[in-house]
Amino acid sequence: MSNHSETDEKHKDSQLVTHYYKAKHGDIFQGVEGLFDPSNIVAASKERGEITVRYKGKRRAFVVATVIMVRPFRTAVDFSVTTDSGGPVDFGYSRNLIIDFYKQLDSEFTVIDPD
Repeated sequence: MSNHSETDEKHKDSQLVTHYYKAKHGDIFQGVEGLFDPSNIVAASKERGEITVRYKGKRRAFVVATVIMVRPFRTAVDFSVTTDSGGPVDFGYSRNLIIDFYKQLDSEFTVIDPD
């Protein structure tokens, strides 16, 4: 239990494993940007593939999304979320936020196996 969750290629929680999409880097980058209110985006660097956001939902959180083109039409997306809950534990809020972000992207783009 903590106030931070992030994805990884070999995460022990299957829902927090890096997602790969069959799409161009630019399309995925736009899709990830579209998950957030533009006024909450602190910085976006398409060249570095990184978007930082001050998320305002049920709780406030700081989100870093990373979009990396592994090969043509194979783009990886990772998230790091830290909640500003005022305490050391967010009771799964950061984890659930990442899962929600992935669900939205999964409905818009084709998910592919990382191998």
